[in-house]
Parts: sequence; structure tokens; C-alpha cells
Amino acid sequence: MTLTLTPPSSEQTWTRVCAVHDILPGTGVCALVQGEQVAVFRVAGRVFALGNRDPFTGANVLARGLTGSKGDTLKVASPLLKHAFDLETGLSLDDPAVMVPTYAVRVEGGDVWIGSRG
Repeated sequence: MTLTLTPPSSEQTWTRVCAVHDILPGTGVCALVQGEQVAVFRVAGRVFALGNRDPFTGANVLARGLTGSKGDTLKVASPLLKHAFDLETGLSLDDPAVMVPTYAVRVEGGDVWIGSRG
């Protein structure tokens, strides 16, 4: 199953999800943003947000995945079947026809804000 990303609209809605220090380095948490589960990761001094649903299994588990890198690409591996996804683009590193949605992220005043999908 392939998910198509829509570019963010100019009138994006932002939702505060947590303080950045609430996410341990190298891990993820799950947040509910406008009714959608979003996996939020703190890796290599940056914050990323992806859809929490693993497209290979249909389970909402990516926030519990293992983070790491493949070359210069920061990734998360699903805890179920270990399929890996690029944290920046959401593209599957195992099957380039598959991806998870990504969300705009900003850290402001120590808080993590997630932008709505377009």
C-alpha cells in the first residue's frame, strides 16, 4: 500500500505535543494530532514526525521502533517486521514504493509543535 503525501498548506495548523526533553534522545513517542496518531522522534539532535501506522502490518507501532542510520540517512525500524523508514521523507528503505506520511515539526521555547498535513 502506498501513501501519497500532500504538501503542507499555507494555512497550516500547529499542535503542541510535548516538551522536547520529554522525548529521550534516540527514541520516539506517540501523539494524537487532529485525530491522527503521529510518531515523534528525537534523533541526532533533531526532531522528526511520521505517521505512526506501519504500512506493512497496519499496526500503529512506529513510535516504538528502533532508531539508527543507514549511511547518512536517519531511520526508524518498525518493531514488528523491522521495515525501516527514512525519518525525513517517510520513504521505506526496504520498498521504495511504500512510505509513511511526514509532518512538519518545529521546536519553540523547548516545546515540540507538529503541523497538520496538507
